[in-house]
Amino acid sequence: MSYSKCLTLENMNPCLKEMEYAVRGPLFIRAAEIEKELKEGKKKPFDRVIRANLGDCHAVGQVPITFFRQIIALIAYPGLLSDPNFPKDAKERAKTILSGCRGSSIGSYTDSGGFEIVRKHCAEYIENRDGIPADWQNIIIGDGAMDVIKAVMELLISEINGKKAGVMVPIPQYPIFSAIISKFNMHMIGYYLDEATNWSLSVSELERAVNEAKKCCKPRAIVVINPGNPTGQVLTRKNIEEIVRFAHKENLFILADEVYQHNIYDANSKFLSFKKVLMEMGPPYNQMELASFMSCSKGYMGECGLRGGYSEIINLDPEVQTMFIKSISAMLCPNNIGQAVLDCVVNPLKKGDPSYELFEKEKSFILDSLKERAKMVYEGFNSCEGMACNVVQGAMYAFPQIKLPHKAVEKAKSLNQCPSVFYCFQLLEQTGICVVPGAGFGQVEGTYHFRTTILPQPEELKHMLNIFKTFHEKFLAEYK
Repeated sequence: MSYSKCLTLENMNPCLKEMEYAVRGPLFIRAAEIEKELKEGKKKPFDRVIRANLGDCHAVGQVPITFFRQIIALIAYPGLLSDPNFPKDAKERAKTILSGCRGSSIGSYTDSGGFEIVRKHCAEYIENRDGIPADWQNIIIGDGAMDVIKAVMELLISEINGKKAGVMVPIPQYPIFSAIISKFNMHMIGYYLDEATNWSLSVSELERAVNEAKKCCKPRAIVVINPGNPTGQVLTRKNIEEIVRFAHKENLFILADEVYQHNIYDANSKFLSFKKVLMEMGPPYNQMELASFMSCSKGYMGECGLRGGYSEIINLDPEVQTMFIKSISAMLCPNNIGQAVLDCVVNPLKKGDPSYELFEKEKSFILDSLKERAKMVYEGFNSCEGMACNVVQGAMYAFPQIKLPHKAVEKAKSLNQCPSVFYCFQLLEQTGICVVPGAGFGQVEGTYHFRTTILPQPEELKHMLNIFKTFHEKFLAEYK
């Protein structure tokens, strides 16, 4: 007697079949296979895979902040609170977190929106950053920024007059947004950033994108990534004001991904939150709906695997806020270790605290090193023939353009591959360097890019840039 599967590729959720996430796509999978082959003794023209595809700081050698890890140890095993090797301020912070836990155990549920004390510290952090009051009840904590981004975007899933909800996303984009939009059966509206002016944004391009999209969807939100991923630019106040005015005119919900706000390297650039600018613009803009997102995965922290992030959502309709809180309650609660690390970020040590000097030394070392690596990447790629890379003003990535020879483009097409995918596969197979093709982020037709992180430690990054240049010269010679 045979059994037929109730769930098949033909009858499963079609939205999941459409969903793609380039950062962990075919190149990521092949890189893992190559690592296994190297361990098995298979001969390659390189001795290791250099992973420049993920913004995963600790995976490529960043040392964790000591105070953060002390807090994790203390809350996970409170017996260490009597250990003299732990500083007084770490013990006090751990006790505060544990006192907010039911049963004084980090293993208990918190409120659905997260620890009240951590949400209050998030509000204080925002208020100190912007100089504008923040209400802790507008703060929702999740398992990383993506957790809360999905929670907010779920509010927008609704057909209006028979049309899907449309979400405007910058191109090049961080592909998790297109993946979520596909998963939620929404329509992605791409608006192009201008590479020639360091990935700036123009209102005319926003208007072009939204007017074309209205034929097939109902535009409901606009995503902005500042500092940019994969493009590394930092928006000016003028640009932010233009986006706010445009969003007001089109009645769009603003989704501001601001997880790289600590990662500013360019002396002429400054991070300004969308909330700060929107509120300072006054009526009617200060009444607009805005959700901003922050994470402990990036910045100087790099605690990607611990999954801690928050969203501040302002100006929601009170009835919608009630529904949102109801939907959050179905998630039970965010993980408590991530919340504890997030608390360390938003409630940082102060001068005079026993651990302050070490914390500041470690934080400054990381940010200074990232600034130097941003410069190394910019200079390294621009020294290659047929390549152009904009200044990495912020975030953790560069998105250089490659001028591919016609023969290389034709070769890629013969393999049924996008030329940027073909180039990146050749790079991986010949050098062990794993980057992400520009096709996964979106690019102007006829241009070819890839995204690389600036995260490999300085010596490894220097090595990577040297072998990249050798590969690139060989590639051009082969296909000229």
